[in-house]
Amino acid sequence: MLVLWGMAVLILTIGSVGEGWAEDPFGVRPLLTIAPMDLHTILPPDSRILIDPRSIEQFLDALDKTPPDWGLVYGNGHHNPARDERLFTLNRERDAKRAGNPVLTQLISFVWFGELSRYDAEAGGFHVALGPKFTLTRWGVVRFKYEYFEGDLVAKASAPLRDELEQRFARGESVDVIVAMTGRLISEESLLYDFSHDQEGLGVIMPVVKLERLDYLLTGK
Repeated sequence: MLVLWGMAVLILTIGSVGEGWAEDPFGVRPLLTIAPMDLHTILPPDSRILIDPRSIEQFLDALDKTPPDWGLVYGNGHHNPARDERLFTLNRERDAKRAGNPVLTQLISFVWFGELSRYDAEAGGFHVALGPKFTLTRWGVVRFKYEYFEGDLVAKASAPLRDELEQRFARGESVDVIVAMTGRLISEESLLYDFSHDQEGLGVIMPVVKLERLDYLLTGK
């Protein structure tokens, strides 16, 4: 057992920096007590922060110039047999037009909603459950997607903050967080256009991002 444990430690420390200590896995990050509006203070200076309708609209303007004519793409109701073909054509045409756009390689940051579970001593923090954020814009509803990555999402907290959160759990309260995700669009599927499943005539735009960084922000502080 000691040999196996030693091998595990060795694997975790490969690629570590500084004094040879292992870095935390990608999804293990400190729990911060800053507001989303202060993300610029912790993110790389070249990161484009997309957390409100206006900033998202400006980003889409830079990528695809003008919103689709969703009325034309939808056509006459859900059972129009040509509707899916029009959506497919829209995606193909937009993919071709944005090829080579420098915005495709820009570092961007967006947010999802999160909720903490009770402290996990083995994981070294609070597990984080994720849920997407939907933002209504003049382009349609925007829902950022991220490329799958392995590993748990764990928010590490200082001892005083951990005690405070444990007290909130003991009172039966939920603990919500904002999960800020930073990365770059995946060039092969940078923006996906789709139909809304909730409202006829409403379009959905899904930027697809390969993540480079996560940050957990405690709400209600």
